Amino acid sequence: MNKSDEIRSALAAPTTRSKNGLRGILLPFTTPFSPTEELDKEGLRRNIRKWNATGIVGYVALGSTGERVNLDERECAKVIHTAREEIPRNLEFIVGAGQQATRATIAEIKQAAAAGADAVLVITPHFYRPAITQGALVTHFTAVADASPVPVILYSMPDLTGIKIETVTVAQLSAHPNIAGIKDSSADIAGFQKTVTLVPEDFTLLTGNGTVLSTALENGAGGAILAVGCVAAALCLEIYRLVEVGEYDKAAALQEKLTPLALAVTKRYGIGGLKAAMDVIGFTGGAVRAPLKPASAEAQAEIAALLHELRNELVLKLKPGANGASLQE
Repeated sequence: MNKSDEIRSALAAPTTRSKNGLRGILLPFTTPFSPTEELDKEGLRRNIRKWNATGIVGYVALGSTGERVNLDERECAKVIHTAREEIPRNLEFIVGAGQQATRATIAEIKQAAAAGADAVLVITPHFYRPAITQGALVTHFTAVADASPVPVILYSMPDLTGIKIETVTVAQLSAHPNIAGIKDSSADIAGFQKTVTLVPEDFTLLTGNGTVLSTALENGAGGAILAVGCVAAALCLEIYRLVEVGEYDKAAALQEKLTPLALAVTKRYGIGGLKAAMDVIGFTGGAVRAPLKPASAEAQAEIAALLHELRNELVLKLKPGANGASLQE
């Protein structure tokens, strides 16, 4: 086994990995807060215990869904420690990282690795946007990967950062032995298809956009890191299974059902909407931190209606709720 194989095999348990890299559905979990915006560690524990039994292959802590930019260093450490205690070792534990400076990013990654991260998901720097050229990204991620004690997964999230890791840049970085893959949260399927042709077959390609899950899987994604999976794990897993066995029409039909919910708990209502959906189905969603806002009453009603329509696919049952019917496992 060469150096590249050794590093990449460290990213995942054998049951979640093949010659084509990490495969399956991972959850970028939310960070629960109390009504006074304090970290709710017990709520996080309860959520992870429920998700552990769903069939997912792993988690991402402190991603954009986890409100990492609204947490201080001490709170980030608590989230990592709490999650590590609850996540079985046969499931992936990836930690989100990425500061504006390369040096600070490396320091953050080393702390995450020391706390038990199996790998890190590193977002692009973006504050000095005109200076963040594709060449600057190559220099940054190469230095990060050289110094990281665990495998690095690139994170391209242009909707939030305004910075996209272009296909040719991904291809160049994929040659680094400690850069194991990329999470692409855009809906650029043409770019995704091109990336597939340019990277090694053991380079992990993950979509982060729940509205194109089935299409991305059909076009070479090994799996996905999906915010909507926090409330629709069973549906995401079934789409994944159907694509794996070549049932593309059935997967597309389920995708049509998933897309409205995915849009509602991401682009339309954001993290407040996702947490509201979690509360509806019996998880601990909780508050968001200002300046983010909770979902409005109208948004909550729309989200509850979407979940109700999907109750069979989500393997949920109705229960009485304060605002009419709500759902739980």
